[in-house]
Amino acid sequence: MPGTRDDLTRLRIALTAFFALDGFVFAGWVVRIPAIKEQTGASASALGLALLGVSAGAVVTMTLTGRLVRRYGSHPVTVACAVLLCLSIALPPLTHSTLALGAVLLVFGSAYGGINVAFNSAAVDLVAVLGRPIMPSFHAAFSLGGMVGAGLGGLVAGSLSPTRHLLALTVTGLLVTLFAGRALLRCEPAVPPERTPERDGTPRPRDRRTRRLVVTFGLIALCTAYGEGAMADWGALHLEQDLDASPGLAAAGYSCFALAMTVGRLTGTTLLERLGRTATVVAGGTTAVAGMLLGSLAPSVGAALFGFAITGLGLANIFPVAIERAGALGGPGGVATASTLGYGGMLLGPPAIGFMADWLTLPAALTSVAALAAVAVLVAVATRRAAPAG
Repeated sequence: MPGTRDDLTRLRIALTAFFALDGFVFAGWVVRIPAIKEQTGASASALGLALLGVSAGAVVTMTLTGRLVRRYGSHPVTVACAVLLCLSIALPPLTHSTLALGAVLLVFGSAYGGINVAFNSAAVDLVAVLGRPIMPSFHAAFSLGGMVGAGLGGLVAGSLSPTRHLLALTVTGLLVTLFAGRALLRCEPAVPPERTPERDGTPRPRDRRTRRLVVTFGLIALCTAYGEGAMADWGALHLEQDLDASPGLAAAGYSCFALAMTVGRLTGTTLLERLGRTATVVAGGTTAVAGMLLGSLAPSVGAALFGFAITGLGLANIFPVAIERAGALGGPGGVATASTLGYGGMLLGPPAIGFMADWLTLPAALTSVAALAAVAVLVAVATRRAAPAG
């Protein structure tokens, strides 16, 4: 394992760069989806099917990446997936049919899912070696990268074609990968003192209790990621449709949520050191319940925006804690399982909200975010004695 504090610091910086790169590239793609839709001539339903390529590629690859990490190590797999992610982001503007778009998004989603498992696995081991709960800081870098990517994408959308914009993302991403990748590959992997045979590359038999706990942390991740997906796709519509907000003000809804989540993650290490993991999940989930009930049921735009921000603060650290705990128990396979469940929650949120909005109303449907945050709290409390210390 890295022999000095400086080695660990360099490893942390390199991993942080990859988390930020992931958020930056993904956000850059998201802001160009409308232009790609127009270019391909896809209907809303056809575009939805094409976008499933990202989801399908990510979910399938997350499961496989756990095995690759055990065999080749998290650092080489992180760098390889980063290269594929940066190259594949340039492909969507080159397509002219929904079928071709779906195919290239399958590649993009595979790289996205793979890098998430790989660098989260490396981060889990580093957290164990340092003995400090720094996992939220990595996810804060992802959030910051996403905010920068979305902001720059919005600025250049009127002056750069999707082809040039996404090609610029490819070049930028490859340059970051070149420098951060060299640093990461030079760093010896962080090996926790209680290293298990599985992390040596030899799978160990898992007892049922361990498997249940890994899945439990995955379900906690699912409950909170559901809220992220719902807020991204439905928050602005709720403000505009139900509260008569202007389009610009409605767009600020997700910005308030994302900014608050980033702030929450930047302060997450301090919070975890003071409260511990279980108390942080319980406090965060309870805060998210209150925030989302306010955000979905408030009669005014200002109160709803405040509720969205409180929700972001509450949900900020639950997902990183769940991934870290699953990885501490199950190694790369645990990270893969929890990531797959968590990503599944992010995918489940938007369509579930849509169906419930048709049956009930959109504000009532958005309260399901609060309901699942409450479920995450109950699960955390129910398993606090069975889970690892903290």
